[in-house]
Amino acid sequence: MPTNVGGIDRILRIVIGAALLVWFFVDQGSGFWHWAKLIGIVPLLTGLLSTCPLYSVLGVNTCPLKRG
Repeated sequence: MPTNVGGIDRILRIVIGAALLVWFFVDQGSGFWHWAKLIGIVPLLTGLLSTCPLYSVLGVNTCPLKRG
């Protein structure tokens, strides 16, 4: 997959994804909202891999232009 997630977008995805996962493991709650925090896996992985399948479908690219 092509890289389509740029710098600030990537950092925000990693921070938000990690925060949701930490919150999931620290919070001992139960129910839907406790398990909903696992959605943090998605932004964490897309940030770490610098690619977002939804961005590809929508034609969005937040990477800076490459100068050749």
